[in-house]
Amino acid sequence: MTKRPYYITTAIAYTSGKPHIGNTYEAVLADSIARYKRFQGYDVFLQTGTDEHGQKIEEKAAAAGVSPKEYVDKVSAEIRRIWDLVGTSYDKFIRTTDADHEKQVQKIFKKMYDKGDIYKGAYEGMYCTPCESFWTTSQLVDGKCPDCGREVQPAKEEAYFFKMSKYADRLIEYINTHPEFIQPVSRKNEMMNNFLLPGLQDLCISRTSFRWGIPVAEDPKHVVYVWLDALTNYITGIGYDADGASTEQFGRLWPADLHLIGKDIIRFHTIYWPIFLMSLELPLPKQIFGHPWLLQGGEKMSKSKGNVIYADDIAELFGVDALRYFVLHEMPFDNDGTITWELLVERLNADLANTLGNLVNRTVSMSNKYFGGVVRDGGVAEPVDEELKALALETPGLVEERMEKLRVADAISAVFQLFKRCNKYIDETMPWALAKDETKTDRLATVLYHLTESICIGATLLKSFLPETADRILAQLNAAERTKEELSSYGLYRSGTKVTETPEILFARLDGKEIMEKVAAIQEKQRAEAAAEAAAEAKRLGLPAPEGGEGAEEAVIDIEAKPEITYDDFAKLQFQVGEIIACEEVKKSKKLLCSQVKIGSQVKQIVSGIKQHYSAEEMVGKKVMVLVNLKPATLAGVVSEGMLLCAEDENGGLALMTPEKKMPSGAEIA
Repeated sequence: MTKRPYYITTAIAYTSGKPHIGNTYEAVLADSIARYKRFQGYDVFLQTGTDEHGQKIEEKAAAAGVSPKEYVDKVSAEIRRIWDLVGTSYDKFIRTTDADHEKQVQKIFKKMYDKGDIYKGAYEGMYCTPCESFWTTSQLVDGKCPDCGREVQPAKEEAYFFKMSKYADRLIEYINTHPEFIQPVSRKNEMMNNFLLPGLQDLCISRTSFRWGIPVAEDPKHVVYVWLDALTNYITGIGYDADGASTEQFGRLWPADLHLIGKDIIRFHTIYWPIFLMSLELPLPKQIFGHPWLLQGGEKMSKSKGNVIYADDIAELFGVDALRYFVLHEMPFDNDGTITWELLVERLNADLANTLGNLVNRTVSMSNKYFGGVVRDGGVAEPVDEELKALALETPGLVEERMEKLRVADAISAVFQLFKRCNKYIDETMPWALAKDETKTDRLATVLYHLTESICIGATLLKSFLPETADRILAQLNAAERTKEELSSYGLYRSGTKVTETPEILFARLDGKEIMEKVAAIQEKQRAEAAAEAAAEAKRLGLPAPEGGEGAEEAVIDIEAKPEITYDDFAKLQFQVGEIIACEEVKKSKKLLCSQVKIGSQVKQIVSGIKQHYSAEEMVGKKVMVLVNLKPATLAGVVSEGMLLCAEDENGGLALMTPEKKMPSGAEIA
């Protein structure tokens, strides 16, 4: 029987530097989906890789004193090393500097040009080098790039343009008739309302002001726009040929079943990429999922702050599967997730060491202590067994249902609910008490059999997420991984099987203080590296070295002092931690967001002028600092019952004040 193909891709990682854990999360997420699809019986092809062209790379290479190719060779190898470290089971790792990819990009450009979809003109506008994106002045936010918030520079040059508007109506119709195409729905609404419905401008797709890119074959002073180059990897990597000689593999795998990408590049994948495919007369991918970000303590990671968390540091301190568990379990479906070193320790100790590790250790130890390691079904059933058995049979279906909706965190939670139920079953049946009564020997054997059988089912389901741990569990139980079909049955563990004599500790409990001492050393190293890089860049550009040399601290701001207040004045103000449970734009305002903020058992409606700095979607789920007892006011026709506290930099940039550590909603700030 021929297996049904399943083609899944990650976004290809940009080779500007070492990827942090937020970038690595996507590789782990894609891998878990790919592994689960293989378990379901699909013929899976997982493609990942690196995006290696563009002005930013050219500048990074110059700063490092090497050629662009030498630079990307080193960074691409580092990205691949990290993807391998976290267990990414990719079938192809593509590089956009691969000769066959570059050749196809040139042929794709020509095909689009010959079709009349590309024309030559001139571009004058604002350019964001980090995003490799052009913007009109009206598209800027506070004079900066609307995507990344960084500075933009004026640019004027001859360029080729793609006629985006030619396909806009067709794309709108496709999105409206294929509700599953863009997920989550909030991403679809954002693309439709902010870009497609207002009208698309033609897209600049070539540059002449730098050289590190794929030359336009018929006009080599132009290099192909990095996003046309990067996006086409999804088809060139599986054998697409613009001249019509595509491979059998391409015919079998395309259209892709799933493009997995970060929410920050959703526009490129749901607008530019589908339109490019329409131009090439190719079917669109079946689904594009824009996953949220993984933020360090509620903020973006910055090496200069020393708060970047890298996968290899986590793996060294906790192990690879602990890393995989955390990033998969802690990331919500459509809201940003939070990662901190303290939370890592908490989760490992609570979920992995206690719930899972202790369960397996106790079960194997009791089998050895009471029966010489032999697990047998004693045939003495009691009603308490049925609840465990029912959940063991129900869990595979729960996992499948949630994985079909890409709710990976919920799928893992379902597996751990089974492990938690096993622990409860131990407390209910009290094997140590049964062991004291010789007449209860068969009942004790039955209890241990049910535990072993349920753990085998859980370990099989766990393998897509924590593959090494699942194998270690099954090895201790001397059991094989179940097939998808076998999970519909209970009692397949062969009675009389002997478990390992010495149970292995899957996850040891960690000393939080000891871990944080190691983390402090990691963070200090990051700050030193960032300062050295800043000094080297300043030297390359002929600018003064940052104040304070290599150990320079971040810039500070002095503001005009307000009159002194007494403690009694301060005591009148009530500050508490709030959790934003819903947020929407205020329709009559360009600046206001209206948030529903849970503060203890109450919910307050708070209007804030932060729309240019935060989207409504990314506000949801944040823990924030709230001035609770501010007199209600009406803003743009909407009542506001408090104030969210923010910090403001010298350029007017805002950042919400969030608790450094995990705090409950309603906690008092004093």
